[in-house]
Amino acid sequence: MCLLAFAWQVDDQPLLLLGNRDEFHARPTRPAGFWDDRGHPQLLAGQDLQAGGTWLGVTRNGRFACLTNIRSGNRVEGVRSRGSLVLDYLLGSTAPEVYLQALQAQAGDYGGFNLLVGDSQQLWHLHSHGAIVQAVEPGLHVLSNADLDSPWPKACALRDGLQHHLHASDQQLLALLTDSRQYPDEQLPDTGVPLAWERRLSAAFILGEEYGTRACSLLRLQASGEVSFIERRFAAQGMSAGEQRWQFSVTG
Repeated sequence: MCLLAFAWQVDDQPLLLLGNRDEFHARPTRPAGFWDDRGHPQLLAGQDLQAGGTWLGVTRNGRFACLTNIRSGNRVEGVRSRGSLVLDYLLGSTAPEVYLQALQAQAGDYGGFNLLVGDSQQLWHLHSHGAIVQAVEPGLHVLSNADLDSPWPKACALRDGLQHHLHASDQQLLALLTDSRQYPDEQLPDTGVPLAWERRLSAAFILGEEYGTRACSLLRLQASGEVSFIERRFAAQGMSAGEQRWQFSVTG
């Protein structure tokens, strides 16, 4: 994923998460769904068909995980797929903190990433540059292609929107993810990519023929154990490509 805003343990609700996945439109992807036909009926997630992993998912027993890449002008691909990090946590039973601590020594085997893993009781974050593991404190947070809570303009705007719409409808929350405005050059981070690319990537919702926002997602874990997941998909230039919704109760 490329942009997340989430409320963790706010107002007696374990998690409310909004996120956009930006990717090349030609990259083969399977929409979110339960992985019954892949031998994992407890897993709800999309799938990157090129590398086999995922970027955001939740299980029937309440484990969830998501990942963002770290942007750098020096594009270095790891020998392993970052999407496997999300998948391995979701399909396992290791506690979130222990899972990330075990990854610290291997972080350099992957391209730069942020990884969030948790359940209804705890949430942990790993930033691969420095291999720093930390518990996420209750409150509102944002995560894009830098460290947790880095004040990039689109991240701050999404956090503010979430703060003002915590009790809004799913429709209103998802609308926050479709902000396509680009920000002035003086507000942009310097991540080492060309300025023209930095401008394009400054939007929360990226429009383009070859590259852009391909999915907007909402994940909600309630204190009652109810889980809600929504995925809205998009094709080139932001054309709608479908929407699916799921709701289930945590078991086990």
